[in-house]
Amino acid sequence: MPLAEFAAMTAYMISLVALGIDSMLPALHTIGAEMGVTDPNRPQWIISAFFLGLAVGQLLYGPVSDTTGRRPTIFAGLFLFILGCILSMVSTSFTMQLAGRVLQGFGAAGPRIVSLAIVRDQYEGREMAKVSSIIMGFFVVVPALAPLLGQTITHIAGWRAVYFVLLAMAALVFVWYGTRLGETLHPEYRRKFSLGTVASGVWEVLTTKVALGYTLGAGLVFGAFVSYLMTSPQLFEDLFGITDKFPYYFGGLSIAIGSAALVNSRLVMKFGMRKLCMGAVFAQITVSVVFFILAWLQGGHLSLIEFLIWAVLAFFVLGVMFGNVNAIAMEPLGHIAGIGSAVVGSVSGIVSVTLGTLIGQQFNGTVLPLIGGFVVLGVCSFLVMRWADKHG
Repeated sequence: MPLAEFAAMTAYMISLVALGIDSMLPALHTIGAEMGVTDPNRPQWIISAFFLGLAVGQLLYGPVSDTTGRRPTIFAGLFLFILGCILSMVSTSFTMQLAGRVLQGFGAAGPRIVSLAIVRDQYEGREMAKVSSIIMGFFVVVPALAPLLGQTITHIAGWRAVYFVLLAMAALVFVWYGTRLGETLHPEYRRKFSLGTVASGVWEVLTTKVALGYTLGAGLVFGAFVSYLMTSPQLFEDLFGITDKFPYYFGGLSIAIGSAALVNSRLVMKFGMRKLCMGAVFAQITVSVVFFILAWLQGGHLSLIEFLIWAVLAFFVLGVMFGNVNAIAMEPLGHIAGIGSAVVGSVSGIVSVTLGTLIGQQFNGTVLPLIGGFVVLGVCSFLVMRWADKHG
């Protein structure tokens, strides 16, 4: 398979996560109303459920793919994602809707995790860097366009059609991958799967201070952003009266994170990961404290311009932190890189979805819970990373 096609296919598989989350944001209120949900914050669980499935799935797919090979694992993940889409699409209750979303997240974890392993199987050096740069380009573009896609489909055919489109996209990559790329993990590199291996990986992360501290730091940092994802439709509609143009504002703010990742790739060589992490989290705390006080003085509200300024600044520094905290967490785990990566991703994911949901459920028609959550989780992240550096 040509490198360009391989990179596009891999990026497509990984982007199912962003599509599964962001394309549903414009439809949260509509789904909640149709399912008889009276609490305006409860539809946020549609996002939480996906993240929960994703976090749990990350722990299993890596080790399983090292045993069975990449193809069966990706096929299984895509099949579960499609099954979850069908369940949510035909759901007649909110509980059934959430069950489908958990299954979608669990399924999407397969192509997301195993695709990265396929890149390592196939390429190294400059070619691997080229593939990674193409994937990064998708990470910038997909979150910016997914809400617009979801809103357009919802307006034309209803929210159930969004799940049909997600199903069709997963089916397309199923066929694409199945017909164009063979097994990339050679039999001699396969490892026997055991729960003991998974348990030992979890134990090593939990007992290695640097790995534990920065894994928790990653969960805290992403937890703040998860709370924004969950509340963003309510924020823009209830506070600023923005509905039809929501995807454009959301997409513009998503670019702040993507651009930060590109800037970080240059800064990290000059300043190092730890200095960038500490500087970024300190900047996030400072910016959020300033805007929290401003909002508190204005009865819990910010003007649209004020909110966008805070969001661009806060999301940019988050983008700087995202890659670095995970990389530092993995530094002492090189000898168990596969299972270590799975554990770091799973633990940080569970922390982030738990805290993000908790903050999101506090939405009260003001920006105070969101920005306050950024302050609190920023401070906690700073302290836990300092602890890891001091005792690591």
